[in-house]
Amino acid sequence: DMAEPIQQLTRNNNPQERQPIPFTLIQRKEKLGDLLYEKRQYGKAKWACIKMQEKQYEQSICLGFMKLMRYICEQNSSGLYLGITIPIVTIVHTNEAQSAMTPAVTVAYYLPEVLQDEPPHPLDSDITIEEWPPTIVYSR
Repeated sequence: DMAEPIQQLTRNNNPQERQPIPFTLIQRKEKLGDLLYEKRQYGKAKWACIKMQEKQYEQSICLGFMKLMRYICEQNSSGLYLGITIPIVTIVHTNEAQSAMTPAVTVAYYLPEVLQDEPPHPLDSDITIEEWPPTIVYSR
């Protein structure tokens, strides 16, 4: 099922083509010289998002990522490879008391700058295009 998106990504797997998302570094946490995480602020932008809720948290992330890869690799209204932006963001959801993670996650892909004004529509109805306000992200 993923053969075509993986082949497309492999054909386009040139590190120079991976576009880092513009951000402002807020905090950087290191331990013994190793980076543990960065706290970043991303500006207002459009993201392709999918919310998944499988039995396990890891399954939700994996399936959501695979669906987004199909969108990126031609399953969109333009029929074109959209390009990779990094990082792909995973939003972890918690229960109402915020005391535990739920299996539900949102996996999100920042649309490249050239697509921000008019993003291609996903062919998969589970994927939505959302405009996020400035957003704080923890990255590792």
